[in-house]
Amino acid sequence: MKTTISKESFAKKATRGFVVTIAALAIFAMAAAFYYQQSIGPVNVQESKTILVEIPKGASTIKIAQILKEKGLIKNNLSFRMLSKLSKVEGKMQAGIYQLKNSMDAREIIKVLTSGDVVKDTVKFTIPEGFELRQIVDRLEGMGLIDRKRFIELVQHGEFHYKFLEGVPQGENRLEGFLFPDTYEISKNAFEEEIIKKMLERFDAVFKEEYYQRAKQLNMSVHEVVTLASIIEREAKLDKERPLVSSVFHNRLKKGMLLQSCATVQYVLGERKENLSLKDIDIDSPYNTYKNIGLPPAPIASPGKASIEAALYPAQTDYYYFVAKTNGEHAFSKTYEEHLRAKNANDPIGKK
Repeated sequence: MKTTISKESFAKKATRGFVVTIAALAIFAMAAAFYYQQSIGPVNVQESKTILVEIPKGASTIKIAQILKEKGLIKNNLSFRMLSKLSKVEGKMQAGIYQLKNSMDAREIIKVLTSGDVVKDTVKFTIPEGFELRQIVDRLEGMGLIDRKRFIELVQHGEFHYKFLEGVPQGENRLEGFLFPDTYEISKNAFEEEIIKKMLERFDAVFKEEYYQRAKQLNMSVHEVVTLASIIEREAKLDKERPLVSSVFHNRLKKGMLLQSCATVQYVLGERKENLSLKDIDIDSPYNTYKNIGLPPAPIASPGKASIEAALYPAQTDYYYFVAKTNGEHAFSKTYEEHLRAKNANDPIGKK
C-alpha cells in the first residue's frame, strides 16, 4: 500500500527544517560572537598590572599577537588578529617599547600600539660577546639599572621557563652563558626580572629549532653546546677561526684529551691574564680544563651567535692544537711536534 504525501504536508516539513536550520545557525552565530567578544576582553580586570612590551621593527600582526599573548596581555592570538583586520590596522601598529596593562582589552591595546605612544624614558645598554655574568652585573649596576643583590638572587633562583633552560639546576651562575650579548633598550624603571627576561628572550630567538636538532645529532645537551660555545668565544677573536677552534675541542673531546683552555682557568682566576703561570694552570677547580677531562660544569661567558654555530658545526679537521700569533690569528696543528714548531715560529703565547 502506497502512502501519498500531500504537497502541503511536504511544504510544512520543509519549512520546519528550514526554520530549525536557521535557528541553529543563529544560535551558533550568537555563541561565536559571544566567544569572540570574550576573547578580546581584558585578561585580568581585578589585578591590573603594568607590563613593558617591545614591538620590533617590521613585526607582523601574527608576531605582535604572539608577543602580547606571551606577555599575558591578550587571551587569544587569532581573535586579536581578527580584530586587527576588522579594525583595518594591520601594518599600522608601530615599533617601540610600550607600557600596557593586563586590564586593557584588545581594542585598547591596539589603540595604544597604533598611536605610537611609546615609553620615552628609556635607556640603552650593550653586553659584548664574551662577557661573564659578573661583568654583566657590574655594567648594569654601574649604569644604575639594577639592584645587584636582587639581580643575582633572580639569576640563581628566579622562575624562568624556557626550553633551553630545561635541566639546568638552580644555583650560582645558573644563567651564565644564556644572557645573550646584544644591545638592548629598556625603560629606566624596568625591574630586574624584566631585564633578565629580555636577554633570555633574545637567546631564545637566536637558538632556533635547528640548533636543538643539531645538538641531538652531536649527542650534546643545550647546556653543553653553550658551554663549548662560551670557550670558543673566549679563545677565538676572528669569526672565520671559530669553526677551526671548535674542531680542535671536538677532536679532543672525542679522544678523551684535556681541552687545556686558558679561558677556563681565567674564569676561575677572575681575571684575563695574557700568560698563565704553572701555578695558575694547577689551580684546583672543576673549571680547570688543564686538570679535568671534558667540558667544564657550565658556560664561562655569554657566547654570540657565531660561536654557538661554531660549537654546533665545527670544521672537519684533524687539528688537535692551536697557538696564538702576534696578529690575533692562530696557527693550527695536527701533531704535538707541529704545534711546538708553530709555538717557536710565533710569539710563544701557547694556547693548546
